[in-house]
Amino acid sequence: MTRVWQWNRPVTVREVLEDLQQERSIAYTTVMTVMDNLHQKGWVRREAEGRAYRYTAVSTRAAYSAALMNEAWSTSDNPAAALVAFFGMMSAEQRDALRDAFRIVGYDDGSAAEPAAEQAEPAAEPAAEPAAEPAGPPDGTAARPPAATPSEPPPAEGDSAGRGAEPGR
Repeated sequence: MTRVWQWNRPVTVREVLEDLQQERSIAYTTVMTVMDNLHQKGWVRREAEGRAYRYTAVSTRAAYSAALMNEAWSTSDNPAAALVAFFGMMSAEQRDALRDAFRIVGYDDGSAAEPAAEQAEPAAEPAAEPAAEPAGPPDGTAARPPAATPSEPPPAEGDSAGRGAEPGR
């Protein structure tokens, strides 16, 4: 998946194979099996191109990471304690990224429990027009939840069951 996400375009088994072979020896059939497994699990879609397939990621790496974090948090018997422990492990850069994320989704400085748009303000007069929708992310794209992702992570490239291989290869 790392290669598919990095290239951000449809890729063939041959392209992934050639890239992986720069780092280690790996068989075409191994890469083909892993790509097929990723397709069967819903992580990539594929389109026929001649006698080969071109594979495209179904969701972004960010959506995948978010789904993993959400799954881990939701399986905790004490979600608040899990968050406290998680925040305690964060680097300064990660805390800055968290603050930025809070600003993007409409929370104030990250210390408020409710979105800034929902916090009470003193009402002077009733508005003549309905309130505008909250602004989306600063890049102008519409805010929407990440695409649904399968509950289990994709296997590592060297192993169709996801065991014993280096992660992210």
